This record gives sequence, C-alpha cells and structure tokens, in this order.
Amino acid sequence: MKAGTQRSLGRLVGIMLIIVVAGVIVARSYYGNMNRSVDPRIQHARELYELYDQYARTGDYYRIFALLDTISEIYMSIPHYEKSFELGVLHNNRAAAMLTIALYRDSIPDSSNPLHVLSADSIVNMAAHEVETAISQYKAWSERFEGKEEEEIRIMIRQEFLDGLETTSPEMSEKYLNNRVKELENATVENVKRLSVCHTNLGLVYRYWGDYKEAVAEYELAMTLWDQNLDAENNLNKLLNRPIKKRNFIQKMFPPKKE
Repeated sequence: MKAGTQRSLGRLVGIMLIIVVAGVIVARSYYGNMNRSVDPRIQHARELYELYDQYARTGDYYRIFALLDTISEIYMSIPHYEKSFELGVLHNNRAAAMLTIALYRDSIPDSSNPLHVLSADSIVNMAAHEVETAISQYKAWSERFEGKEEEEIRIMIRQEFLDGLETTSPEMSEKYLNNRVKELENATVENVKRLSVCHTNLGLVYRYWGDYKEAVAEYELAMTLWDQNLDAENNLNKLLNRPIKKRNFIQKMFPPKKE
C-alpha cells in the first residue's frame, strides 16, 4: 500500500481510532461503576481497564498490549468467562491498536511500538485475525443468550458462575449472580453495537488491502447493525468521496450510549 494512500485515510480512521473504539465498545461507566455486587474475581480486570484510555492517549502500545493481555488472563482463568462477550471486547481492542500502528507506524517511536519489527502488512493481517475472532466470540455468545429472559439466564449460568465462589457467603454469592445476570441481559442489546464496531474495523482492513467493495460492504453492515455508528458512516463517506458528517451540538452534548 502506498504511503500516500495510507495518509489519505486521515485522522478519522487513524491516530484516534483506539480512543474512539474504546469508547464505543465499553463505556467508562460500565467498567468504572465498581460496587459490592461485581464479581470480585474479575473486579481487578475492570479496574485495570480504566487505564486503557490513558495509555491510548499517550500512544504507549507496550502498555496497551500488556494491559489487554493481563485482563484476558484474568477472564480466561474463570470458566464462566472463557467465552464471554468481554473477551470479544479485548480482541477488538487489540485489532484497533494494531490498525493504528499499521497506518501510522512512521509517527510512532519504536520505544512505544512493540510491533516495530513487523511490516505493516503483517500487522494488518494480525488485526484482521483479532477482529474476526471478536466477531465469532460475539456471535457465539449471542446465540446462547439472545432472546432469553432474566430468569432463563439465571438458570443457565447459575452452576457455572457459582463454581469457585464456594467460600463466599450465600448472600454475597446471590448478589454477584444477580448482578451478572443483569450484565448479560444488557449485553444482548449492547453486543449489536460491539459487532458494528468490529465490522467498522474490518472495513479498515479491507480498505488497506485495496478491496474497496468489501470495505463498503463492511461499513454498510456496521451502519445496519447500529445506525448511530458515525465512524462507520464517515469511513464510508470518505471512501466514496462524500462529505464527512460532523456531530451537531446536541450529539456532542448528549452522545448515544456507547458500551
């Protein structure tokens, strides 16, 4: 891919991509609202996630990847979370970081870039794998929980969720379980937005590869899934040489909920 073509992607899909995707995928209120109802086994993972935006703003990719790996290890150590939507979030965040590095590697010092020894093509291929893994994770998770009522979800996860909480008091175990049921119920709605963000990133991958037809298809799918996905819309506009759509005052003051 020519350097000029890389530059043409613009700031819209470049250096701010990690920050934008982090906000779209998981709202600060989601991971920041720590309380006694949160499963204590994964609370540290959510606290760590609070550092994500900070590292993204400073462009410290060593810390970004180390952070995502640590959070993944926490979730993967607990059977209930091994196939959770949270892991889909982490896979797509890795993809966002990789795409930013690939597109703007010349402006990122080696001291902040753990992938500096790899070619841009290799990094984009890695990003594509991460996005596709995230999509598979979300779809498999949705097939299990989508359309289920609260009590159905509670029955489905009760045994696996409580495994490992034997030393916790019954009262607190039930509180953690009830909180998790609510999270899963909310996630069946939010996963549509998360999938939309994944397909936006996949559109970037196809655009880098020069497959503009597939890029358009991915952006359009992203907008079909979530019609307020302005990033997908503007990536499509830029690809089709249409005017970039800006957020109006109301949208800036009251942006759509982004989890």
